[in-house]
Amino acid sequence: MTSTTTEQGFAIGSLVAARGREWVVLPESQTDFLVLRPIGGTDDDIAGVIPAIEDVVHASFGLPSATDFGDDRSARLLRDALRIGFRSSGGPFRSLAGLNVSPRPYQLVPLLLALRQDVVRLLIADDVGIGKTIEAGLIASELIAQGDADGLAVLCPPSLAQQWQQELSEKFGIDAKLVLPGTVKRLQKEAGYDKSIFEYFKYTIVSTDFIKSESKRHDFMRTAPNLVIVDEAHGVSADDSGKGGAGRTQRYELVRGLADDPERHLLLVTATPHSGNDGAFRNLIGLLDNSLKTADLSTESGRRKLADHMVQRRRVDIRSYLKSDTKFPDDRQTVEVAYKLSPEHRAFFDAVLDYVRGQVQDNSGTKRDQRIRWWSALSLLRAMASSPASAAATLGTRAIGEEAETREAAEKRGMAVVMDQVEDDGGEAIDVVPGSRPNTMDESSSQKRSLNTFLKTARHLQEHPELDTKLLLLLKRTKNLIADGYQPIVFCRFIPTAHYVAEYLRDAGKKKFDVEVVTGELPSEERAARIAAQAERAQDVPKILVATDCLSEGVNLQDGFQAVIHYDLAWNPTRHEQREGRVDRFGQLSETVRALTLYGDDNGIDGIVLEVLLRKHESIRRDLGISVPVPPKSDQVLAALLEGILMRGKDGDQLELFTLTPEAEQFDADWRSSAEQEKISRSRFAQNAVRPEEVEKVVEAAKRSLGDPDDVAAFVRAALEETGAHIQDSENGFTAELTAAVAGVRSALRTDKAMRFVSDFPAPRNAAVLVRTDPAVAAAANYVLNSALDVQLSGKERPARRCGFIKTNDVEQLTVALLVRFRTKLVLPARLGDRTDMAEEARVLAFTGSPKNPIWLAEDQVEALLESKPSANTGDVGNMMTNILDSIPLLTPQLNEKAQEVADQIRDAHREVRIAARGDRAGQLGIRGLSVEANLPVDILGVYVYSPAGGNN
Repeated sequence: MTSTTTEQGFAIGSLVAARGREWVVLPESQTDFLVLRPIGGTDDDIAGVIPAIEDVVHASFGLPSATDFGDDRSARLLRDALRIGFRSSGGPFRSLAGLNVSPRPYQLVPLLLALRQDVVRLLIADDVGIGKTIEAGLIASELIAQGDADGLAVLCPPSLAQQWQQELSEKFGIDAKLVLPGTVKRLQKEAGYDKSIFEYFKYTIVSTDFIKSESKRHDFMRTAPNLVIVDEAHGVSADDSGKGGAGRTQRYELVRGLADDPERHLLLVTATPHSGNDGAFRNLIGLLDNSLKTADLSTESGRRKLADHMVQRRRVDIRSYLKSDTKFPDDRQTVEVAYKLSPEHRAFFDAVLDYVRGQVQDNSGTKRDQRIRWWSALSLLRAMASSPASAAATLGTRAIGEEAETREAAEKRGMAVVMDQVEDDGGEAIDVVPGSRPNTMDESSSQKRSLNTFLKTARHLQEHPELDTKLLLLLKRTKNLIADGYQPIVFCRFIPTAHYVAEYLRDAGKKKFDVEVVTGELPSEERAARIAAQAERAQDVPKILVATDCLSEGVNLQDGFQAVIHYDLAWNPTRHEQREGRVDRFGQLSETVRALTLYGDDNGIDGIVLEVLLRKHESIRRDLGISVPVPPKSDQVLAALLEGILMRGKDGDQLELFTLTPEAEQFDADWRSSAEQEKISRSRFAQNAVRPEEVEKVVEAAKRSLGDPDDVAAFVRAALEETGAHIQDSENGFTAELTAAVAGVRSALRTDKAMRFVSDFPAPRNAAVLVRTDPAVAAAANYVLNSALDVQLSGKERPARRCGFIKTNDVEQLTVALLVRFRTKLVLPARLGDRTDMAEEARVLAFTGSPKNPIWLAEDQVEALLESKPSANTGDVGNMMTNILDSIPLLTPQLNEKAQEVADQIRDAHREVRIAARGDRAGQLGIRGLSVEANLPVDILGVYVYSPAGGNN
């Protein structure tokens, strides 16, 4: 590297020398403050320099030395390391090269859909497990990179906040602050009390339920950034009746207020956009465009209007999209297993059932009192069907609805809690046991004596789990799953049941498996910590996770678990689907996931729930290939069936035997009709309007810039072998034993032991994936590039060389290949003002003839040259290499022309993608002001000579 002084400024993308090394000037630089990244360095090495107080001079990249040459393999290593290591490519998206995630082709569809809009308003409603977080993150990263957004806030349930923080940090390089009740004071102190948190911190992840209150949401709406992602967006879609509850209404008013800013980008993310409440769905899509709230979606124009703002795909839509196989589990095996109550439990159940029937048939008191008795009775039956522990808890807890002042209020509260419709609290009270003990009963009444007797019996049964046939069945089935290689999550409805089950499994397992329990008692961050801690400590012991429905939504558990056991039936089939979706999703290594449902064959309650709700839901899923939300009246129908049977008294049918009422039959028909409509709807919004060939053009442009993914595996293998590692092939990849590798590689990979590499996602724990964005792959590329530039290193410490001479039968005349790095400056038109960026491209150019009058090879000829196979020893070629290197400066005018050609190609790639996304006219408007300027001179990193094998040196 040689340096020259200048009094002029330093252009973005230019090379400078400072602090004893060479750097690239980054776009964030100002005239008096330079932001620099060292040659061959990473973003972690970026530094700020003030030219007024530090020596900074222009630099140019020197040619390699004729004595420092290697062979064909070392040439390939340098070329691949350069391309793989880029974090600012000239591809059509500004953010793609800098991400630590390799999006599947189908995940680019929402991004292209977003680029069609000046202000992005998009509902991403793909099925559970497809990767909606990555799709939303891609859009956010690109909007920020292009200068169309200058901040980001993610609104989500508090239980998902840490997961979002981790995803944004690890995959997208966005360092977002958590805004939760426990962090607000610290963040406000850091921001200063004269400024809002959201004005001070550019990127935040905010608990929707924390910020929704009247005292907080107005300040947030005033200071929120111009890009907002709303996760689990179905939870903010209240209808206009107000029946959804105060919490849901507050969430809707919050997001409605954000959407009212016409300049704000808004991404809504949910796997269940339509929960059966058409009014809530209309309000949800109305956040994207006010006119959608009243649009006639039965017409083609109405559907097309919604399709401009919504993408909704099933797994079958994307599994082989663009011939890119996306691995999901091949099958979900669902099994129902029945148990019968033991004699002790049977006697307890019958006694409670007699009491419950008496409560239901009691017509005394007000209508409010009667409904409180009904919901309290049903709460008790649910708790008994769950476990003696939950039965004891509900018997000692204030009756549900006691705080209600009216019959309607009592009905609403009972329906929400008992029927698993609780949403107003953001899921934080989803597993609390509802009470059944009235506050107003007489101290000496028979009712109180009965409840006290039941409480004593429940506690006795809790202390003798050997009498619990449900628990014994769970142990047997859990052992069977573990024997088959499955590690299960056991889902319970109530907190006391989860602890009861976990304690029994620990005792019965005799330390043969690791049992962890996670419930809503824990703050969201501690839930994640417990799961992570179990994964760390239970690497050699089978794991069992016992959880409540606080983990049924949004939390990804496919890395460590392959099966779900429904210990308690949810009275909302969507809950069952959400539970199974924690493991049945992209990233699951097991080809088959299992779902096991335990139900009481003789407790009556389970039979009705199974027949009316769960089996019907599963039947629709299997028949149509989609999960459809239950129609709105499901809870009323189920409650009416149970109430009708309980009102019959002892002389009526067994509780588990019933006949569908006309209302239940109509409900069944409505559900089937809804399912058919949902299937049609999903085909409309699978985004066939974004044509596969448009996406393929984007994918191919990225490959040209960043390299083909297939090249990565060959590069990593070669790089590690050349540095002394021992490679052993394994299923779906290879294992590198690093004990004998050079110290630099072991330091870069942060291990001196064996390291496993797999060809694609999903990956086993602690394995690296052979994609350019994997940290281990990036570390290998950076080591190869840096060591090639460091002439102080030798031997295996420098697996790649900047100079090479290859004799081969595949060429007929002497051919010189140049590994060239082109640096370009981009000016991108953006809503917030033009944005200046930098791009790097690695290309191989080749010529025959003399440097004074070169004949350049076409791209296909260069590709063929790079596939040449060495066929003879080189001999002494030092003089020839010296002569060739000395003549390279003669190529400068033509290399400058090549640099402009590359700049033009980058400009055209940006134009093509935007025109394809938005149409000719809109696309042309969107690229006005786009300019791409070559930064000269180009960097010649490698010079490689291919000589006919039979020729003279």
